[in-house]
Amino acid sequence: MANHASALKRARQSLKIRDRQRGQRSAMRTAIKRVHQAVATGDHAKASEALRAATKLIDTAGRKRLIHPNQASRRVSRLNRSVKALAAG
Repeated sequence: MANHASALKRARQSLKIRDRQRGQRSAMRTAIKRVHQAVATGDHAKASEALRAATKLIDTAGRKRLIHPNQASRRVSRLNRSVKALAAG
């Protein structure tokens, strides 16, 4: 446990940040699942709409360092590839 005032404050801040990030991470994961579900059903229109929403959340998470920016780019790339494969047939 923290003993100094600055360490106590940092511990409080960490808890608040973690709670905020939990919601953002959950929203991002849900958006990714929606893309996968749309691809699985074969609905290209629904998949591309879900991809647009997921891309926005993933890019935001990368900018805010919720996930590593390279990981954000990789996730968007893989989702985009799966939606394009669906369109190709």
